[in-house]
Amino acid sequence: MTMADHLPLVTGALRSPFKRPRQDADFPRTRLVRSGVRVDLDRLTAYERVCGFPTGDDDLPLTYPHVLAFPLAMRLMGGRDFPLPLLGLVHTSIELTRHTALSATGEYELAVHITGLAPHRRGTEATVVTEALAGGEVVWESRSTYLARHQTDGVPQAGSEEHRSLRTGDAPQARPEEHTPPRRTGDAPPPGPEEHTPPHTGDAPPPGPEEHTPPHTGDAPPPGPEEHTPPRPSDAPPPWPQERKPLPPRTEWRLGADIGRRYAAVSGDRNPIHLHPLTARLFGFPRPIAHGMWTVARCLAAHGTPEAVLVRAEFRAPVPLPGTVEYATEGGRFELRRGDRLHVSGTVQPLALRARR
Repeated sequence: MTMADHLPLVTGALRSPFKRPRQDADFPRTRLVRSGVRVDLDRLTAYERVCGFPTGDDDLPLTYPHVLAFPLAMRLMGGRDFPLPLLGLVHTSIELTRHTALSATGEYELAVHITGLAPHRRGTEATVVTEALAGGEVVWESRSTYLARHQTDGVPQAGSEEHRSLRTGDAPQARPEEHTPPRRTGDAPPPGPEEHTPPHTGDAPPPGPEEHTPPHTGDAPPPGPEEHTPPRPSDAPPPWPQERKPLPPRTEWRLGADIGRRYAAVSGDRNPIHLHPLTARLFGFPRPIAHGMWTVARCLAAHGTPEAVLVRAEFRAPVPLPGTVEYATEGGRFELRRGDRLHVSGTVQPLALRARR
């Protein structure tokens, strides 16, 4: 991750206090694209070790393209035309789809766009879609929701029928001078230099030429979107879904106080809420908390995933560090919990394997 990649985080953090999120706000239709992406194998190995994946596999872990594309997402959400403040965004859920295995030595095109904003009972929620393409075909994609908490007048809860009817779903429109337009699966990639470089980590691939290269800065990157909100005394632990009982426990994991710093080093996500007690307290957390994407990656490393797969996960409560959590699973479901407190819940669904070209 280059210093230029850090600039959207810096500018996004500086703009955050001046943004006033609204449920009827417009959002950018821009589609950011970066071509010619290759994986730094040493950084990939470091990521695999921190998250519990086996090292040396020929294919990328399911969660790794999210790391590669995170800088693009930060560039988009840190922009002037994104209506929600970057600081304080809460990563509430993620959906990961892999259509076929992604070779660790392959070359990819990454693309990120926003599909819409939706009212939420606690504020406004943005949906960010990320794609990885190989040979012009989408081989991996994700859909993340990020919540900006603010005062509301009482709106439908995200996920309800009324909420879906209000959801904005316009297709993204690319700016010709900066971006490439969305392509259907199977379209050949357009020629020419890449327009953007990604942001998420030092293991992000080396940047190629850009049309718009921000000035370098020596500032340390400010926090990206948070996965969780600070716990409040009045908040009750997230209840178990009424129709489901807790899954049978499989193992306990003892999480060291440094797991946030270790994941930050391999992912580039240096949000201060994950790093040290002092920096976490600045944002209302008595202790640092684990990255949401680390918790999902750790669960999937333990659960295993088929080559073609759909994973859905919800971040329900922060995981304080250090601490001990219980990993539970049965069939295609998994959970991360501590006592009666549910932190992460998810499902793993096999898909029909797409034939390789």
